[in-house]
Amino acid sequence: MQPWVTQMSAKPTPSQKSKEADLRRLAGLLIDHKWAILGFALLCTLGSLVFALLTTPIYQGDALVQVEQRSSVSPLGDLANIMGDSSLQGDSSNSTAAEVQILKSRMVLGQVVDRIGLDTLVQPKRLPLVGGFIQRHEIPRPGILTGRLELTGWLPDTLALPEPLRESEMLPAMLKGSIGIPDIFKGSIPVPDVLGGRSSVWGGEHLRIGLFEVTDQRLLGQPLTLKAGDEGDYSLTLDGESYQKLGSARVGELANFANGAIRLRVAELQAPEGAEFILIKRSRLQAIRDLAARLSVSEKGGSSGRSSTGILRLSLVGPNPEAIRRSLDAVAETFLTQNVERQSAEAEQSLAFLNEQAPKLRDNLAAAEESLNRYRVEQDSVDLNSEAQAVIQQFVELDSRLSELEFQEAEMAQRYTSSHPTYQALLRQKRQLQARRAELDERVDQLPEAQQEVVRRTRDVEVNQAIYVSMLNKMQELQVARAGTVGNVRIIDDAVVAEQPIQPRKPLIVALATVLGGLFMSGVVLVRGLLNTGIEAPDELEEVGLAVYATIPLSDEQTKLIKRFKQRSGRSSRELVHGVLAERAPTDTSMEALRGLRTSLHFAMLDASDNRLMITGPSPGIGKSFVALNLGAVCAQAGQRVLVVDADMRKGHLHTALGGKSDGGLSELLSGRRDLIGVIRPSGIPGLDYVARGIAPPNPSELLMNEEFTLFLMKVSDRYDLVIIDTPPTLAVTDAALIGAQCGTTLMVARYQVNPVREVQLARRRLENGGVTVKGAVLNAMERKAATSYSYGYYQYAYT
Repeated sequence: MQPWVTQMSAKPTPSQKSKEADLRRLAGLLIDHKWAILGFALLCTLGSLVFALLTTPIYQGDALVQVEQRSSVSPLGDLANIMGDSSLQGDSSNSTAAEVQILKSRMVLGQVVDRIGLDTLVQPKRLPLVGGFIQRHEIPRPGILTGRLELTGWLPDTLALPEPLRESEMLPAMLKGSIGIPDIFKGSIPVPDVLGGRSSVWGGEHLRIGLFEVTDQRLLGQPLTLKAGDEGDYSLTLDGESYQKLGSARVGELANFANGAIRLRVAELQAPEGAEFILIKRSRLQAIRDLAARLSVSEKGGSSGRSSTGILRLSLVGPNPEAIRRSLDAVAETFLTQNVERQSAEAEQSLAFLNEQAPKLRDNLAAAEESLNRYRVEQDSVDLNSEAQAVIQQFVELDSRLSELEFQEAEMAQRYTSSHPTYQALLRQKRQLQARRAELDERVDQLPEAQQEVVRRTRDVEVNQAIYVSMLNKMQELQVARAGTVGNVRIIDDAVVAEQPIQPRKPLIVALATVLGGLFMSGVVLVRGLLNTGIEAPDELEEVGLAVYATIPLSDEQTKLIKRFKQRSGRSSRELVHGVLAERAPTDTSMEALRGLRTSLHFAMLDASDNRLMITGPSPGIGKSFVALNLGAVCAQAGQRVLVVDADMRKGHLHTALGGKSDGGLSELLSGRRDLIGVIRPSGIPGLDYVARGIAPPNPSELLMNEEFTLFLMKVSDRYDLVIIDTPPTLAVTDAALIGAQCGTTLMVARYQVNPVREVQLARRRLENGGVTVKGAVLNAMERKAATSYSYGYYQYAYT
């Protein structure tokens, strides 16, 4: 028993079966609409390809510069070492980051803007959508868009009729000769500017500006239209809110417009008459911001855990490769130039300070020498012992060092605040030297008075002389250092622009558009499938208690019988059937399904109270009339006498399928204007008669409630083996409930993927409320789709 239990437990549960069916249905929906999905994906592919071709390509250029971790390559060494201060060398770890910020500063980029004129924009007028493509591929201007159309050579000088016609006697004499062409057709005629074709710029046409200056701030950023004229002339107009014609000038001449606010010199203009260019003078700040937005600087090879390499990669993007190359070269060269100037500025600053102090020291030295000589003359010479001479030598050394520290303090005060550690160290060293000098002053005070005065005056001479000589040496060193300064930046690679654009990435765009198009259409198909609650399988009807007597497949032959007619109002059209499928294509699979229905009805109507069959449905356009008419034809072909009654007195159209007219039908019979013999018509199919709907009455439901309708049904039931009644939709009007009360058998027609199960249940409940029992249902217009392959599919088989 254990294997049997295991086998039973392995069977899928109903919920699992439902999930599997849902997944198969979704997959089937995709398979059924595969051509729509593929078609939309192909459309997206073509659209993305056109977009990629028409989009302006964006190119990228790059250059490579190196920032060395040293400030000078002077033969005398670093300038900081010359000044005697190793603390001025700084920290090299942050030098690269600082250079990057300097490179992207307004100081550098502003010089680039001024150097190559990036504040001037020249934009050719382009055709909509395809203008950029035309210029990039150098497509020449068509001859018809050059301004005038030359007719010379197109037409003959005279026109004459053929010789046989001219010899005819019936031809008037005035037509037997030749007719001259008017002169108006022998020259050229102006061509109108259609869609901007004439005023647009085509391949090979360009404008080069030599000078463009705008002094009026209100005109900055305003578009100016330059229109090419004839023989080197051009005109300039101000566009925007205040349109104004500014004047005309010739190519190569310096012209003033707007009372001197605009100065313009066109260096070269290669364009036919009527071509237009847009000139815009941007503010310097706006041009700098635009350049900074397109420029990126990154360090190559550096990482957070390693020291900086100092190799900077400069990248610039834009639509014009040549403009990118010139801009990048200008940025690199400007960066190099300012770096050299910045390195030499330190020597310049120190040299300027020394030049300012040199005259003062020279005057001090001369005054000290004069004072010493005067005192020696007055005292008739005073000799100094060895101790005094030693003191003087120490004074000279200390004052020289103090003087050098004062020079360094003057320069350091321009770089650091007084609380900086380097500045504080210098002040401590200066205080120590001043303390030692004070000690020497005390030793001098112990000497004889005459020697004290000589020592002091000799000290002043020696100190001033040493300081002055040291300053001259320092000035020469700084001059050599300034001349040898080359900066710590060098250009490694000049600007190069890649041949292939970085945008748009055509393969990626096309592939992405194709995939997204397919996914989007697949989503639409799945959403529509999920939102479609129409019946897709017979078991959906059987689950609500309706026996399905037949599933009728959709017939391609039936669609050929449908013709479209316009309503009398002319605003809408209506599809009507002309012909009976059972007669035109008796072997069609749908007819085989109706023959199966005929067999099922034979047994189903054995217990019925009469031979009347009502065909109804919940909504219009689901094929009730098709089922009623063709079922009657199939039954008639089996030897039965069948009458089909069109009880839809509002919009019935059985008569059109049988080639008859609507008048003289059921409405006339029920209103007493026709008798039974006058309303029954032959259909052309042996054994099949029909009753048309008649002229549309104002009160169809009241006519069906009359005793005349009951008498009519009783009479035709006696004359025919089967009476089939086609009714209006159940949910639209109450006619079906009135008719069904007098019919022994009622069938509900539902259309595949149109009528939801809830709608069928509602129609059934409405009939049951009127005392009508629905015998079963017919599922019409079934289609062979992968989405419904999991359900019943016996209608797909045919016997040959």
